[in-house]
Amino acid sequence: MILRLGVLDQSPIISGHTPAEALRETIALAVEAETLGYARYWLAEHHAIAALADPCPEILVAAVAAATSRIRVGTGGVLLPYYSPLKTAEVFRMLEALYPGRIDLGIGRAPGGDMTTARAMGGGAYSGAEDFPEQVQDLVGFLDDSLPADHPFARVRAMPAGPTAPQVWLLGSSDYSGALAAHLGLRFAFAHFISAQGGDAVMREFKAKFQASPRERSAASLLCCFVICADSDEEAEQLAKCIDLRRLHMALGVDAPVPTLAEADSRSYSPQERAYIQQQRARLVLGSPATVKARLLELAAQYGADELSILTITGDYASRRRSYQLIAAAFGLGNSGTANREAALAG
Repeated sequence: MILRLGVLDQSPIISGHTPAEALRETIALAVEAETLGYARYWLAEHHAIAALADPCPEILVAAVAAATSRIRVGTGGVLLPYYSPLKTAEVFRMLEALYPGRIDLGIGRAPGGDMTTARAMGGGAYSGAEDFPEQVQDLVGFLDDSLPADHPFARVRAMPAGPTAPQVWLLGSSDYSGALAAHLGLRFAFAHFISAQGGDAVMREFKAKFQASPRERSAASLLCCFVICADSDEEAEQLAKCIDLRRLHMALGVDAPVPTLAEADSRSYSPQERAYIQQQRARLVLGSPATVKARLLELAAQYGADELSILTITGDYASRRRSYQLIAAAFGLGNSGTANREAALAG
């Protein structure tokens, strides 16, 4: 069985670069990822964060899909509490019409930024997750033209209509979305890069309680991991200094671009900060190709994941690209890339 590999791209803004440059790097990396044999390319939604350039993944999905020809492209994910299920369905039906059989709709419920920004996004209020299950059901109903006859909007049809629809994935870092995905018969992706503890139990529970639906006859799962791969373990350890400082910035409320290696090297750390950084390393897979491959296979087996998605951020765009190249080579995607892509398109 082929272990499918995909990419999650948060469109990082590295210190000294502009958001526009970050977006161009995303599109260039997507083109390379397709060539390397990755099966999916997902774009993430974040708001008012100096280190991340993409608040509108649905727009970037269109740009990436236009620049590629085979790889599946989607969101990891759209933050549904901000949006109308009908409008979201229309956007993704449009993407599906333009790029049939290639679009993934990953859905999240986190704010994707601070709570002040969340309230601004919601016109002064933030509904949180209270209505999320109903929103997801309505969204799927609009996508598939399958709302119950007694639904108040049953006669509303999301356009453009067509014979195919995007794959729908619920994203989560706790048991909430896993349980909902199992109940609704949808695909589920767990964010190991957010929460390194307990996700294997969440994934097992999702598969154990999965209820077949018109969309999915059996459970499909994906594990997303933060990975830094370099030619040697020592080089990967050096590159990881940038994400160590980035995560410390997040904990301290410092809103800044992703630091470069020079900036990370020049920073001094208190014992408490070093302890925090070490604690966060549980959410990071790093090392040489052999080291990374072994750890990713271990995680895939532990979680029972059908697919892996790789998120890589470093202090320069060249080493980020190099990381994806090394991982693809380690897993033989250059040899099995066609089968990898065909499996993703089929399933």
